[in-house]
Amino acid sequence: MASKATHKTDKTSAKEAKRVDRVKKPKPVTFDCSSVTGVRSECGTVKLPRDYDKPKGAKTEVAYLRIKAKDQKNKIGTLFLNPGGPGGSGVEIAAAAPEFLSPALLKKFDIVGVDPRGTNFSDNVRCFKNLGVQANALDGLGVAFPSTKKEIKAYQRSSVAFAKGCSSTGKPLSAHMSTANVARDMDVLRRMFGDKQLTYLGFSYGSYLGNVYANMYPDRVRAVTIDGVLDPVGWAGTKATQRTPVTQRIRSGEGGTKAINEILRLCQKKGPEYCEFASLGDPKANYAKLVKRLQKAPVVIVDPDDPEFSFELDYATFVSFLLGDLYAPFAPQLIDGDLSFFYGLVYGEQTDARAKDEASRQLVVKFKAQQSQEKAAKAEKARLAKKAGFAFPYDNSPEAFQTVLCTDSINPKNVGDWPKFADRAASTGTGFGRLWTWGSAPCASKDWTVKDGDAYRGPFTKRTAHPVLVVGNYWDPATNYDGAVRAASLLPNSRLLSSDNFGHTAYGTSRCVTSSIDNYLLTTKVPRAGKACKSDFPAFESPLGEEEDEGATQRRGKNSAQSKSADSKTGEEIKQDEILRGLPPVVPPLPGVGPRS
Repeated sequence: MASKATHKTDKTSAKEAKRVDRVKKPKPVTFDCSSVTGVRSECGTVKLPRDYDKPKGAKTEVAYLRIKAKDQKNKIGTLFLNPGGPGGSGVEIAAAAPEFLSPALLKKFDIVGVDPRGTNFSDNVRCFKNLGVQANALDGLGVAFPSTKKEIKAYQRSSVAFAKGCSSTGKPLSAHMSTANVARDMDVLRRMFGDKQLTYLGFSYGSYLGNVYANMYPDRVRAVTIDGVLDPVGWAGTKATQRTPVTQRIRSGEGGTKAINEILRLCQKKGPEYCEFASLGDPKANYAKLVKRLQKAPVVIVDPDDPEFSFELDYATFVSFLLGDLYAPFAPQLIDGDLSFFYGLVYGEQTDARAKDEASRQLVVKFKAQQSQEKAAKAEKARLAKKAGFAFPYDNSPEAFQTVLCTDSINPKNVGDWPKFADRAASTGTGFGRLWTWGSAPCASKDWTVKDGDAYRGPFTKRTAHPVLVVGNYWDPATNYDGAVRAASLLPNSRLLSSDNFGHTAYGTSRCVTSSIDNYLLTTKVPRAGKACKSDFPAFESPLGEEEDEGATQRRGKNSAQSKSADSKTGEEIKQDEILRGLPPVVPPLPGVGPRS
């Protein structure tokens, strides 16, 4: 809840203030990277203490990208962005800011994205000597989650290799990559850019970064929005919960299950005229039937255009496909299409051979697209890395994710116990619970021995100078809505904004959510207590085969532009009816690379 003005603000501890304030204002190495990013932007790197307890010791280089406010004369300050991950690129989300942030924010704020230490274009943590060693070590992780005894043994073997690599070759940087150190870096950069207090918008794992910052530096908060919120206590862990993996404590599996159950309920309610899967019978019963069939044995899918290409659709891949669908705000339509395809392919319900071929074709295209997504990301990073100042192109995305997760959190001791944990997670989170739980297997404390002594583990109850805006949507498949409720209940000076949208995170899914966040960032005024927004992407809104009305099409338009009236406003407030949005970049989990929040 939001605090009253009479309440006192908690202060940054003397020890923490000393850590960051004694670091001299960095002198960045900058260059114009507009030709690389496609937007007018400045890229830079700064050297920051690897260990803030030793400010004059070894340094690590941190990269950022800045898009300057269009109205420099009247700008409010700097808006820091983080896309999540952990390991997502702040540089890349800042470069994409003109596509999804409102003109009002772009006008009033310098937009800054920072690549967290050890990741992307900052100095990279590397847990292996080269890519060949990395590939061999992580070979067993090449499934969404292991199912057979052979897969489980391979997954556990690679998890141990991963942990030992990061606990040896990955040092010393792997010992200084906790979210607390990223928050310290952000505070130094805040000061470097001339802001007295932090303005921040963080998505998914970026919610934890914002929460940690707010609790470490409560009196330095101007406006912190966290969207798609991790349960901070669940993420960090306690002595009482250390025998449960972090990826089970945050209840992501339950979030995915809750979302797909709601889609099946709506499908049944709307019927075959609106939901294709309903035309095949009872949606819930047929989904359960399909799950049971794929759990028994995989189905071979052949490309009608290339008979030599085929792949096995097993239960784990099926769950991964569905989770990818659930990341989108129009998840009901995607789930409907995929379940209809899967059911038709498995049970031959499509009597038209051409329709069945088309179903196979679309599924193969989707599978190939997911396979190629990582390759495209690697190519883009290699292209950006050619510019001076950025780290050379080594794909350390597995290390970037795992090192933050495992140094931030407390986890069980033995990787041999993860099958038991996955079974337990499946009892409430179905296959989604298995997928998320296995993602933390390398964190088993017996093998992951590298520690960050300066990691932050709470409390998460500090009273900030200005309210923190906590945003959660009911059907988030990665950061369970319960996490937003928990975070808001812990922060004394906060306000919970709820939304009924599907997909991962809420910004950009409705005028209501987006304008509430924008107005808060511009003015520090929180929405009214108890505010709940309706999605602009309603499930099964139009009958199948009918074109959407113009308004619905406009709402769904990719990266919709804001109205001219909002762009030309000089005041600090913007109204809901003036806003149309694009969506912030959110990367769904892919088969074989583990879940990301």
